[in-house]
Amino acid sequence: MSKIRLGVMGGTFDPIHFGHLVAASEAASAFHLAKVIFVPTGEPWQKQTITDSEHRYRMTQLAIAGNEHFDISRVDVDRPGPTYTVDTLRDIAAEHPNAELFFITGADSISQIGTWKDAEQIWPLAHLVGVTRPGHSLEVPKSPHGAVSLLEIPALAISSTDIRARVKAGKPIDYLLPEAVIDYIQQNDLYRSDQGTK
Repeated sequence: MSKIRLGVMGGTFDPIHFGHLVAASEAASAFHLAKVIFVPTGEPWQKQTITDSEHRYRMTQLAIAGNEHFDISRVDVDRPGPTYTVDTLRDIAAEHPNAELFFITGADSISQIGTWKDAEQIWPLAHLVGVTRPGHSLEVPKSPHGAVSLLEIPALAISSTDIRARVKAGKPIDYLLPEAVIDYIQQNDLYRSDQGTK
């Protein structure tokens, strides 16, 4: 039986925006993925201040609603302790034993894979897809032959950091992320201060 190809898109999604959604869609097309599973991090070990995981999970859920090729997983949100990619991939692989996994994340993150926990154990679990903005050249880390691919995504010029700053400054964020996510941010008063972060 041939294996189903699944994308695993990990990230803080603080907040999720159109850059993330376009990246998932482009990766699905480029690698013939049946679905892309979005996995919001629980407690990212490399980031200090972050919005509560339930808010980030709900925003991601709202952003992908209605797209039958997108799904969401709580494996990182529900697992206690810091989130590590190797644990994410092990959990998703256990849930989908007949799947070939493609882990989609920022190319700048993949370039730092040497600092990841149990990095050498990641290679057998998934093919790594590093998404990057056009014109940004990054060195692909040493890896087993063909284990990493880079994919240029124009919409990645949008950044979660900029969106948070714009909300705090009272600037518009229309057309940068789905309306349902904008509504959620406003209803829950996210990013106006340090409230809701941990």
